[in-house]
Amino acid sequence: MEYPPLPPDRWPDAPGRYPDPAVRALDPRFDRCRLHNAAVERLATGYRWVEGPVWFGDHRCLVWSDIPGNRMLRWDEATGVVTPFRSPADFANGHTRDRQGRLVSCEHLTRRVTRTEHDGSITVLIDRFDGKPLNAPNDVVVASDGSVWFTDPGYGILSDYEGRRAALELPTAVYRLDPERGDAEPVVQDLERPNGLCFAPGESRLYVVDSGSTPGSIHVYDVAEGRVGAGRRFADMSPGSSDGIRCDSEGNLWASAGGGGDGYDGVHVFAPDGTLIGQVLLPEACANLCFGGAAGNRLFMAASRSIYALYVNATGA
Repeated sequence: MEYPPLPPDRWPDAPGRYPDPAVRALDPRFDRCRLHNAAVERLATGYRWVEGPVWFGDHRCLVWSDIPGNRMLRWDEATGVVTPFRSPADFANGHTRDRQGRLVSCEHLTRRVTRTEHDGSITVLIDRFDGKPLNAPNDVVVASDGSVWFTDPGYGILSDYEGRRAALELPTAVYRLDPERGDAEPVVQDLERPNGLCFAPGESRLYVVDSGSTPGSIHVYDVAEGRVGAGRRFADMSPGSSDGIRCDSEGNLWASAGGGGDGYDGVHVFAPDGTLIGQVLLPEACANLCFGGAAGNRLFMAASRSIYALYVNATGA
């Protein structure tokens, strides 16, 4: 399909009329997801490559990574002030919170998945599989049973910009880790570069981005009792690709989008049947996103050098 660009004066921070033309409905089903008196806002900018936004409702703050800057930052909702959260950060990429509210992170430099405890100490959940170091864990989600699911595409060891150059010693994969027993197993091994991942409501579906395929694509797998079944291509992201993804409570998939230029880059929203129903356009390629805010209805977007936000009529799953 064609992706017509927006006029330059319609990007965030430029005065304009409601509804915001950067929030674009492509199907009537998206009308219920958007607010007609809410606009895309730029919260912070000036970084190198932002990733892994995660919302802390108990602190009313957003935490994210600036991977090449080897740091994590914190935006305070009450004041709008950005402060350092962790530096150095071992070139951390994706983050999430577990069922006890602890921060779970994927680190490129150390090639591991860690958990930050309530007292600030760090527990290594996994850094090796089958006797070999992980490639470079990328993104992570925690299921309702406490299991940690993460992708290991190896981007963090392809150069010295977002980690340290090294050889891949394991096939790229999605892993499921039981943090209590320490058992891990690869559950998806048929993708070139498994990247972002998320569960549908009820956890009967697992969505995984393959950012190494041509064209870039999103795949969906049936899940039952922690076991992954048959998979299929869910969405073709031509002419660009996706990275981080999240589901809302209605089962719609909100996917970061980049590499397609003006009129494409930002967030693409898919109905559960795979139909592209809406877009949130940004002036930069979007890498990752999350829902947050007091009601869970604020979409936070990590896009290249900036952090953006948009209130929507949807809540995160």
